[in-house]
Amino acid sequence: MKCPFCGDADTQVIDSRVNDEGDSIRRRRKCGACDKRFTTYETAELHMPQVVKTNGTREEFNREKLRLSFTRALHKRPVPTEYVDRALDRISQKLLSLGEREIPARDLGESVMHELKLMDKVAYIRFASVYRSFSDVDDFNDAIRDL
Repeated sequence: MKCPFCGDADTQVIDSRVNDEGDSIRRRRKCGACDKRFTTYETAELHMPQVVKTNGTREEFNREKLRLSFTRALHKRPVPTEYVDRALDRISQKLLSLGEREIPARDLGESVMHELKLMDKVAYIRFASVYRSFSDVDDFNDAIRDL
């Protein structure tokens, strides 16, 4: 690591500490040339896959867009925010563990439906009605029977 003060490449680590969450390391360094000290942080660089829409377009995975889907489905439902956060974490972790560069939007939608089904049946039906484009009452009856 180059010294930010003099640009010399001879720096040494004098102290390392893992942060409270355990997802980054703080390192204190000292420059061998100018004796100045500085701090660096080391974190894992993870890339979420791109989402491939049904029309073929691609867009970056957007956690906030996913949160909005949950929020709309759970509108005025007695589900704590922590449940949504945990569901988002599970979906994100699942996407990372796949190791794919792209994921079909349909798979992402199915993951949301699975999480909503576990959380709140009404929210699940709300989401499914839009996601699966219910056209009449029979579609609702079929979804309710599946529950």
